[in-house]
Amino acid sequence: MPRVNVPVTQITRTGTPDTTPTVGDAVNNHSVANDGSMWIEAENTGAVSRTVSALFVNAVDGVTVDPRTWAIPAGARRRIGPFPVRLYGAMLQVNVDNAELELSAYRVAGQA
Repeated sequence: MPRVNVPVTQITRTGTPDTTPTVGDAVNNHSVANDGSMWIEAENTGAVSRTVSALFVNAVDGVTVDPRTWAIPAGARRRIGPFPVRLYGAMLQVNVDNAELELSAYRVAGQA
């Protein structure tokens, strides 16, 4: 199955309401449109630490680079990013190790 899309919410000066996070899918994982200024908020709703990973798009000297990982403590929320397009690609691939992780993605509107 294809990766589950995490919609990107634009943050504006007029204010942005809370979003409904995307529930983690540890089987199909996730993708997020990435322009290099996007960041992810990962919330762990569980009672033990969980892991979020972002995949690199390029190999280095023919060797696949291990994903960048972040441990999200039990009951905690972390904001992660930005993700440079040259390293992570225009479609960021995000993996979660459990459905107790919920993901939201944000971008500041009008940045130039």
